[in-house]
Amino acid sequence: MYADRVLSGMRPTGRLHLGHYHGVLKNWLTLQNEYQCLFFVADWHALTTHYDTPQLIHDSTWDMVVDWLAAGVDPSQATLFLQSRVIEHAELHLLLSMMTPLGWLERVPTYKDQQEKLTDKDLSTYGFLGYPLLQSADILIYRANRVPVGEDQVPHIEFTREICRRFNHLFGREPDFEDKARQAVKKLGSKKAKVYEECRTAYQQQGDDEALSTARALLSDAQNLSLGDKERLFGYLEGSSKMILVEPEALLTQSSKMPGLDGQKMSKSYHNTIGLREDADSVTKKIRTMPTDPARVRRSDPGNPEKCPVWQFHQVYSSDEVRQWVVNGCTSAGIGCLECKQPVVDGVLRELAPIAERAAHYEANMDLVRNIIADGCEKAQELARETMRDVREAMGLGY
Repeated sequence: MYADRVLSGMRPTGRLHLGHYHGVLKNWLTLQNEYQCLFFVADWHALTTHYDTPQLIHDSTWDMVVDWLAAGVDPSQATLFLQSRVIEHAELHLLLSMMTPLGWLERVPTYKDQQEKLTDKDLSTYGFLGYPLLQSADILIYRANRVPVGEDQVPHIEFTREICRRFNHLFGREPDFEDKARQAVKKLGSKKAKVYEECRTAYQQQGDDEALSTARALLSDAQNLSLGDKERLFGYLEGSSKMILVEPEALLTQSSKMPGLDGQKMSKSYHNTIGLREDADSVTKKIRTMPTDPARVRRSDPGNPEKCPVWQFHQVYSSDEVRQWVVNGCTSAGIGCLECKQPVVDGVLRELAPIAERAAHYEANMDLVRNIIADGCEKAQELARETMRDVREAMGLGY
């Protein structure tokens, strides 16, 4: 079985804001310390909805990469790369499209949802219909078994799992598979072989997930098996043939608690964002002019923090002590709105200061940024080529 490998990507939409930082990047910073991580710029995905304005993607790509690095994503711990520089994504996408039922693509929830939301664009294109399959290729090409997603993206991971199972079922057969698998079982040694066979029977006959986990752990720890034999035994265990592609699991991430300046979700389309590289004066002005509880018309009017967008910022940036001060001061009209906003200003500026410092370093050294991406593309392509060799061979295209 392949080591735990995480894949995650972002469409290049320009400079990032605090919503991106709290929703995605902080999670990446944790993951890069725990797993082998690949983080990519999904520039081809950007073309599925912005095919008529490709020039925006170029600048947005480099702006986004600088923000990743400024936020603390570490190229010595994670591989950063551009989707379009690893051409194998497109090859796997094409080959998977040969065996993907059309109905599977049409039932992906975001397909109709996005068409309804983006009515100003003509999305009756194959690229838009096929983008969930390109997403699957992005994941499967690296045999990534963990993909960090929010609740709304889980159907995409389920779709990828179905594609993976279908591929392994159709193309994972090899001559004398069962004979080779039985020979491989013997290499485990009699004691482990017995446990493996018992677990295999329990899983295939009773659907015992615990038995499946036990057998998988046993195979992962087996030192005397070749990679090919391990793959066969994972496939034999689950009732399939040789596992060529690896089924990913959704690594559920908490939704961002970062609201926009108006209390809605932070989004460029709502014009309610604070950028990761925004200067201190601009940040201060934006927070000081945030709307507050409409009941507080005059300084002497008491308010309700629950009805104030600033209170949501206190949930992210303030201590329990400060929040208690806000509740007491707001409900009794003991503090004014500007006083209430000052700890938020201080908290946001404190968070952005090291990001701005790192960003300035990379902005002044764009060659360094390009070299980081070039190295990452090379590493990613090496992994992708390895998978594609196996895929071509399985599909009879190895000649």
